[in-house]
Amino acid sequence: MQTRTPKVPGQDHPITIEPASQRIVVHVGDTVVADTTAALTLREAGYRPVHYIPISDVDQTMLRSSQTSTYCPYKGDASYYSIAGPDGLIEDAIWTYEHPYAAVETIAGHLAFYADRVQITETGEGPDADRQTVHS
Repeated sequence: MQTRTPKVPGQDHPITIEPASQRIVVHVGDTVVADTTAALTLREAGYRPVHYIPISDVDQTMLRSSQTSTYCPYKGDASYYSIAGPDGLIEDAIWTYEHPYAAVETIAGHLAFYADRVQITETGEGPDADRQTVHS
């Protein structure tokens, strides 16, 4: 078995995690897969921000375990889910770190969605309540 040494986020590869300030809704067609006001937003180096949604706010009846797995030296081993949508299976549309490294342990119990496979809507709360951003 290969031993992996976790990398720690720092100035050369920053990672921040904070509560999302918006309501996040994930759709497949007209079907809501997730709806939350408790998402975490992870910002990593030069990548686009990613919303990690608590699994309790996801319609788990639509999830199908995948054999796919990947490794991130900053976050650990990721496992994947496909979504059983109204038009068929959307392969590997979700990833999760079930046992993330200590530096990002707050994303445990959360799922992230690929924005090119589902529709992700961010609806502002408070003074920006009319603002809505859609990623698809």
